[in-house]
Amino acid sequence: MKLDFELVPDSCWYSNLRSILTPAQWDAVRRKAYARADGKCTVCGAPSRRLEAHERWEYDEKNGVQKLKEVSAVCRDCHEVIHIGRTQLLGGEARASAHFMKVNGCSYAEYRKALGRANEEHRRRNSVPEWKLDLSELGKFI
Repeated sequence: MKLDFELVPDSCWYSNLRSILTPAQWDAVRRKAYARADGKCTVCGAPSRRLEAHERWEYDEKNGVQKLKEVSAVCRDCHEVIHIGRTQLLGGEARASAHFMKVNGCSYAEYRKALGRANEEHRRRNSVPEWKLDLSELGKFI
């Protein structure tokens, strides 16, 4: 899928760059992501005047490591899909599901199947007692 869900383990909700970096450092990271994107969402390719910075993490469940892999610029619609759990809590699932299906050219049944896989992955990752943060690749983004 071109656009997929990234459900962050519950204990990692506030382990993000914005909470770790100074405001000036975070601004530098997100502005670099916006410049690389050249005014287009890096997921769906739609032009956007207001992109959002998205941190992509890799999870090593065996060793309990949450590792920063990428900071990209995405449109609001893609960001709402990526963080579907938050979007559902805020009542925006209908719009997000429509965007998911449009970007991926898939049916509602395929959307539900992908969401089921993401939820299972989320449950599994939530069984890790504590995640260690690996920011070894942060230098690429500052």
